Amino acid sequence: MHVYHDLLRHILTHGDRKDDRTGTGTLSVFGYQMRFDLAAGFPLLTTKKIHVKSVVHELLWFIAGDTNIRYLALNGVNIWNDWPFQHWLGATGQAADYPKYSQAWREKMKDFVEQIKADEEFAARWGELGPVYGRQWRNFEGVDQLSEVIESIKKNPDSRRLIVSAWNPKDIPVMVKSGLPPCHTLFQFYVSGGRLSCQLYQRSADVFLGVPFNIASYALLTLMVAQVCGLQPGDFVHTFGDVHLYSNHIEQAQLQLSREPRPLPRMEIESGINDILEFRYEHFHLRDYDPHSHIKAEVAV
Repeated sequence: MHVYHDLLRHILTHGDRKDDRTGTGTLSVFGYQMRFDLAAGFPLLTTKKIHVKSVVHELLWFIAGDTNIRYLALNGVNIWNDWPFQHWLGATGQAADYPKYSQAWREKMKDFVEQIKADEEFAARWGELGPVYGRQWRNFEGVDQLSEVIESIKKNPDSRRLIVSAWNPKDIPVMVKSGLPPCHTLFQFYVSGGRLSCQLYQRSADVFLGVPFNIASYALLTLMVAQVCGLQPGDFVHTFGDVHLYSNHIEQAQLQLSREPRPLPRMEIESGINDILEFRYEHFHLRDYDPHSHIKAEVAV
């Protein structure tokens, strides 16, 4: 994962200071690319511990076409909670009573998540993010893009149209409810020599918190699609628009850069599954993951 460290150094050295939607401020560069050979190991950061359970469940959530956080909450995955929680506080007139990231805010968040898990009607109203990734992947104006691209890989692997897009201009105003129109905007597959590669274009990238998840998620998606298409994994190529380090993550990034990367783990997927919709959490087995300790940082909402 030296290429990820190179990106951190590049932003710290060359990044422009910019204001942003969250009011936090960033160091930002425009246009950058990383490449990972998936045969060399699973590209999961070793210089800080990544919550692999969250990566797998979030990807399965996308693939299922789900857009409500209840599935994630029931499986102990909290990475999407901040946005619907903050929306709920604002919509119910409570935002001033719970300043963002205060102890009271954190305690109220726990109550919110428990109610999402326990009350289906509450979850249906307040846990719904709108037509975000899962909707666009599986129902983009009536088109199941993910299923269609997998069939295209099988039937016409040399196609240059093996693309899934999450950027639906009509739905962008609705997605703002979640606070986040799609950041990982589109991905494209490529077949050569019996190997399947994937390139992601990400318009906006939180390099410290988000990007490590994005790398692991799309690498895993590539492994899954390769398996159901009878191919070997190739490269994952990660291409960025605005890639940035939030101002409240700079010390954490410097700490991470002081750590020496360790050997990459392996991701084993149970064989025999040939339908992308049949994968379950228990089908994935991460081997030989020996990371440095987790580094805490706040999400900019």
